[in-house]
Amino acid sequence: MESNLTSPQWNVDRPFLTGRFHQEIKFSNPTSGHKPFSLDSLSRGSENVIGSYPVSVQELLVIDDLLFALVGIEGRYISIKRVRGKEGRVVFQIDPSMDLALQELIQRLFPLCEAYVLTSWFVETKSRFGTGLVTQALAAAMRALLLDYQAMVAQLEHQFRLGRLSVQGLWFFCQPMMAALHALSIVIEKASSSNLFGSGILNLLQSQAKAMAGDNTVHALLEKMIQSASSPYLSILERWVYEGVIDDPHGEFFIAENKSLQKESLTLDYDAKYWQQRYSLKDNIPSFLSSAAGMILTTGKYINVMRECGHNFQVPPSENSKLTNFWSDHHYLECVKVAYVSASCELLNLVKEKYDLIGKFRSMKRYFLLDQGDFLVHFMDIAMEELAKRPQDISVEKLQSLLELALRSSATAADPYHEELTCCVERVSLLKKLSTLKDLESSFDHNIPFLDVSDLSEPVSITGIDTFSLSYKVQWPLSLVISRKALTKYQLIFQLLFHCKHVERQLCVAWVFVLVTYWGQQSYDLLFYVEACSSL
Repeated sequence: MESNLTSPQWNVDRPFLTGRFHQEIKFSNPTSGHKPFSLDSLSRGSENVIGSYPVSVQELLVIDDLLFALVGIEGRYISIKRVRGKEGRVVFQIDPSMDLALQELIQRLFPLCEAYVLTSWFVETKSRFGTGLVTQALAAAMRALLLDYQAMVAQLEHQFRLGRLSVQGLWFFCQPMMAALHALSIVIEKASSSNLFGSGILNLLQSQAKAMAGDNTVHALLEKMIQSASSPYLSILERWVYEGVIDDPHGEFFIAENKSLQKESLTLDYDAKYWQQRYSLKDNIPSFLSSAAGMILTTGKYINVMRECGHNFQVPPSENSKLTNFWSDHHYLECVKVAYVSASCELLNLVKEKYDLIGKFRSMKRYFLLDQGDFLVHFMDIAMEELAKRPQDISVEKLQSLLELALRSSATAADPYHEELTCCVERVSLLKKLSTLKDLESSFDHNIPFLDVSDLSEPVSITGIDTFSLSYKVQWPLSLVISRKALTKYQLIFQLLFHCKHVERQLCVAWVFVLVTYWGQQSYDLLFYVEACSSL
């Protein structure tokens, strides 16, 4: 039974694993020679200050405290004071009774201890949900560095238990980590003071890496931090460039989506901002993507349009299509350029081949610009009685049926899109409508001069002839090109041409009346004059 109660052999081989952190350590005593000395044998009472011990003993005691301070734990002779107003910032203080030369050596290590506490605080607080994917990725990379740092402290503690570690040796072994944690503490302080996240974190890391270009070790560390922090940002960018989807739960991406804007507004609202504001750039753009930000935005827009059309698009796969590195080279710019060219060509072919954009333009040219105006002559003959009424008394359904009759009886019957043409009757005259639209555009664009129509008088009474216009049914995605604003301009041109045609018909009627009234030699002169005017 006694053998079962004996301590395992590994407790003897590795005594610090038993929970007794202070073991017997041999040190050199100049007065009494070499003899064993135990840290546990020293009194821990407040009356025994560290200055009451010999310098060699003070060094042993302070090394023991330093090993705790390196991982942010307060010791017997090294205290921690938190800085007010600066979360995560602490100041390490040492017992003033310690030897001054020893104090000077120990205070050199305090910046490393303070940087570790600040970095550890950042890792703990920024790993929570809601801090952003970039910040979480940066905290994960810092945690990996802290694991290496803690392994180094554990090795130093082992050397101390073996009696092989001095303050000078501790200072020597901490040099590599001191520069690394100092650089990270600067990043953390700036990010915390400015409350940076997402693109701001990446810009800060990049600027710090450029500033530390002379220190290869720190520069390589910051490059590694950039790679880790930009990894989730890279995933968001890839989905946007290759799929036209913004997967950004924390709002870190430099492209914003306004879901309140719908594509149906393009055919209803004159000042629709769907294409400009559905997806737009934010102010905080990563500096290494600023040159390609417009191309990235447009690429995703193109793919998004094709996806909403039900058209499956995929960038041609290649060995270099993966966005792998933001920092060391410009490979990501080549990937974005390839995706942009592929998406733009695919969308152009889609609207030209499947939706026949050119055919739609030809059709609109026939009707709105009177490229084939024989339908209008026939329409005016059969609809003049209805058009002579006031706008509120006109039956739009009757006009529509007369327009369809005129289209079937003219050369435009061969147009495959003649059924897309409809008629409408405005409530105001052409002049009033033009003035309203011009003022509307001036309110949005101050470079457009204000239209003054004070010297132009509105007709006393208007009829359907003054307000009649054509309209055209445009479906998505052609509404991106032929929007409500573009269609309104076509309508204004048609109203002017329609009014000119009406005036021409009235003049012809008047000339015929004059010829009938003044039959004789004078009629031939008038006929000759009419023909001359018609030829102009």
